[in-house]
Amino acid sequence: MAVIQLAAEKIKDYLITRGQSYRKTFTGIHGERVLTDLARFCRANESTFAPDSRAEGILQGRREVWLRISKHLNLSEDELQAYFNPQGE
Repeated sequence: MAVIQLAAEKIKDYLITRGQSYRKTFTGIHGERVLTDLARFCRANESTFAPDSRAEGILQGRREVWLRISKHLNLSEDELQAYFNPQGE
């Protein structure tokens, strides 16, 4: 049981640190500029539909990256843990 608890704490600490790193990276004027560029490039606010399925797959991959960044910037530490580690492991 103690090993499981230790592993859970280690994962929680990792997720907290990772979230802090995302916030530090994308804070400030330069971070805001990069986020603006990535939002456009990753289609943060528009459909990823494309007539060609390969092109659509590429666009969906870009959007997945945007969603990951967005989650790290906007979710609380507890929400991050619940999202990225739903079993609480």
